[in-house]
Amino acid sequence: MKVPSKQTLFNTLCVVVLLALVLPFAVTAVPQLVGADQSYTVLTGSMQPAISSGDVIIVRDVPASTIETGDVITYELDSGRSDVQRQTHRVVEVVEREDGRYFRTKGDANEDPDQRLVSADTVVGRVMMTIPYAGHVTLFANTTTGIVVLILVPTVLLIGSEVWMLISAVRKSRGGER
Repeated sequence: MKVPSKQTLFNTLCVVVLLALVLPFAVTAVPQLVGADQSYTVLTGSMQPAISSGDVIIVRDVPASTIETGDVITYELDSGRSDVQRQTHRVVEVVEREDGRYFRTKGDANEDPDQRLVSADTVVGRVMMTIPYAGHVTLFANTTTGIVVLILVPTVLLIGSEVWMLISAVRKSRGGER
């Protein structure tokens, strides 16, 4: 059996590392890849330890009738502000009223349930998956430093890899001429 060369092992390792780095961000940017509808970066620790600040949550739009106690949902807050605020908490009780379905929610890290009931029509969806720490990179990427680092570093690595391959090819061809 032939043993793979160092170059083959290095190339394989680079592909694996690249996939491990790119896939979470691809899912964050295009949640439809995993059958979801939205992705959000979590900014607070109210859902710790299940979901931490800096994690990215992938949310799927689901009918309110399918949401049950124990589900983690993302919903819009009526904050009175022009920009829409969203919150992600666990459903601790489903409340049926004459005027519709409501949910009592609670952050896992909070002692008490939220004061207001969440109306079914404000629910964005159910949290489908969490990508730990990915939000830190997303937030960093929205800064000038982040843009420079996230473009400059991969560019330098790519150029370095190409130079390495050229040097290796030149050395190999010179060794064969003797």
